[in-house]
Amino acid sequence: MLKSQNIIKPTIAVLLLVSLWGCGSSPSQPTAITESVTSSLATANAAPAAYMAQAAKATTPLQQQRLLLLAAKAYLNNNQPESAAEILASLQKNLLAESELQAEYRYLGARVLEQQGHFGDALAKLQFSSEWQLPQWQWNNYHQMRVRLYEKTKQPMLQARELSDWSQYLSAKDAQNLYQQIWTLLKSQPENALEAQASKSHDVMYLGWLQLAYLAKHYAVDPASLVSHLDSWQKANPSHPAALQLPADLQRALSTKPYHPQRIAVLLPLSGERADIAEPLRQGIVAAYLAEPDENISLNFYDTAAGADHAYQQALQNGADFIIGPLLPNEVDQVLKLQQPPVAEPQTAAVAPTSQPNVVVTSQPKPPELFLNHTSRLVIDKDNYYFALSPTQESADAAQRMYQDGIERPLLLVSDDNIGRRMAESFNVSWQSLTNEAAEVHYFSADKMRDTVQDALGVSDSQTRINQIKNLLGNQIKADFRSRRDIDAIYMICSNQSLPLLKPYIDVNFSVFAEPVPIYTSSRARQDDSHQTVQELNNITMSDIPWLLQNSADSNVAALWPSWGNTQKRLYAMGYDSLQLVNKLAQMRAFPGYQFNGRTGQLSVDSDGVLNRQLKWGRYWHGVLRPQ
Repeated sequence: MLKSQNIIKPTIAVLLLVSLWGCGSSPSQPTAITESVTSSLATANAAPAAYMAQAAKATTPLQQQRLLLLAAKAYLNNNQPESAAEILASLQKNLLAESELQAEYRYLGARVLEQQGHFGDALAKLQFSSEWQLPQWQWNNYHQMRVRLYEKTKQPMLQARELSDWSQYLSAKDAQNLYQQIWTLLKSQPENALEAQASKSHDVMYLGWLQLAYLAKHYAVDPASLVSHLDSWQKANPSHPAALQLPADLQRALSTKPYHPQRIAVLLPLSGERADIAEPLRQGIVAAYLAEPDENISLNFYDTAAGADHAYQQALQNGADFIIGPLLPNEVDQVLKLQQPPVAEPQTAAVAPTSQPNVVVTSQPKPPELFLNHTSRLVIDKDNYYFALSPTQESADAAQRMYQDGIERPLLLVSDDNIGRRMAESFNVSWQSLTNEAAEVHYFSADKMRDTVQDALGVSDSQTRINQIKNLLGNQIKADFRSRRDIDAIYMICSNQSLPLLKPYIDVNFSVFAEPVPIYTSSRARQDDSHQTVQELNNITMSDIPWLLQNSADSNVAALWPSWGNTQKRLYAMGYDSLQLVNKLAQMRAFPGYQFNGRTGQLSVDSDGVLNRQLKWGRYWHGVLRPQ
C-alpha cells in the first residue's frame, strides 16, 4: 500500500502543475533559475523526487516540462516504467512544440514500452522528424535505441539500416565500430534477402552496404570476377566507408586461391559391413560428377575396409590433389594421425627402430581434404575440412530457429540415450548463447514416457491436488486437470519410432484451459514418406535437409533405389554436396559470410574448417511433411 501511495502522490502533483501552466499565463518577468534547474536533458543523475520538487518551483512551462521529463528519465533509470508513464501521460496535452522536448518525450515513451517488453510498440513510438534540430546526444540515443529494438525484434536487415543511419552522425573514427556491426549483420544474410532489400532502399549509404554484401556472397567462389565487380562498385561508391577500406574478411577472400584439383580421391568403405552406409554417398558423388562432367578432372574411389591409412597412402601415390573422406570416425582419426609429423625418439643400440611394413611413408605434400565426419580429436589445418550430418548441429540450429520464432520458454522432451543427451546439450549451449538462460530439459525412457510428459507439463501435480480435494469433499466433485502455462514451445528429441507415441501423450496432457504450444522436432523423428503417417502428427514443425522438403527431389533416386529410406537419401545428398563444395571451400573459410545453398542445407565454414548446416523446416499436415 505504501508503494502505491508513493506513486499516486507525484502523479497528483504533476497533474496539478501541468493544469496550472495550461490554464494560466506566464509571468512577465521570470525569476533567476538555479544551475540544477537548467541541467541538460541528456542525463538524470538525481532522484526522481528531486526533479519533482524543482518542477513545483519552476517559473515557466519550459522549465517545468524539462524537469518533469528528467523525473521520468530518473524513474526509468530506476526500472520504474509505470511511474515514468504517468508523468508522460500528464504532459501529453500541454507539451511545448520545442524539438528537444518533443524528441525526449517520444524517446522516454519508447523506453517505457521497452521496459514493459512491448518492443514493437516501442519502435512505432520512437519516430523523430528529420526536420528537428537536435543536439548530438539526442540523435545518438535515438539511433542506439532503435538498433537495440531491431535486435530484440530479430530484424537484422533493419538493424543494419539503422546502424548505417547512425554512422552518418558520427566522425569516421567513431563510426568504425558501427561499420563492422553493419558488415557482420549483412554478410550473414541470404543473397535473395540482400537483393530484395536493395531493390527497396533509397538511402545511398545503406544501399552501398547491401550491394557490397551481395557481391561478396555471389562472387566469393570466383575471386577474379569478385575483383572486377568490386572495382565497379568502388567507382560507383567512391566515398562509401567500405570503398575506402574493404572489410578484412572480404580482403582475405580476394587473396585466397580456390582449389582446382584434377585428381579427386574418394575414401569410403566400399566393401565389408559398412559398405551399405557408404553406397548412397558414393552414388551422390557420382551423380554430382555426371551432372557437371569435366574431362580435366578424374574421380577415383578407394576402399577403406582394409584401413583408411592404406587407402590414403594409395591415393597420394596415385597423385591425388584433393581427397574426400574417409567416412567413419575411427577412419578419420587414422588419417589425421598419419598426417601428423612423426615424433623423433632416441634410439639405443639394444633396441632396433620399430618397422611399419604396412604403411608407406611418402614425402608428397598433403592435399586438401574434406573429411566426411567429425572427430573428438579435431586437427585444425588450413586445408582440412569436416562435413557431417551431425544431429548436434541440427539441435543447435533448432535453438536458432525457435529463437527467431519468438520462443522464450522452451521445454525439451528428450530420449534418454547418448544421441538424445548430446543433442539436448548442444541445444542448450546455443540457447544460452542467445538468451543467457538454460532451457528446461526432461529425459524419458520407453517405459516412462507418459509419466515424464505428465511431470514435465505439471499434470501430475494438478492431478495430485484434485485427488486431495476429492478425499476431503468426496468423489462426486468434478474437476479437470490443468497443465502448465509458463512454457511457449516444446522441442522433442526422439527417434521416428518414439514420435507416434510421444506426440499423443503431449496432446492428451494439455488441459482444456491451456492454449496448445508449437511443437518442434528433428529429422531423426521423421517418418518414412507414406500415406500411413498418423494424423496425430499434424502441426509438428520438423527440420530436415532442403532436398527432402522439396517436391523437385530427383525422381531418378526413387526409381533406381526404391528401397532407400530417408537416411539413405540424406547420405546421397551429402555425397552430392561434397563434390560440389570442392572448389568453394577455400573462399567459404576465408569469408564466413559466404554460404552455399546445398542439398543438405545452407552451408558455411568455420575458421576451424567445420562445415555448419542451416536446415529447412516443414510442418506435418494430413500425414505429409510440407515445407514452410
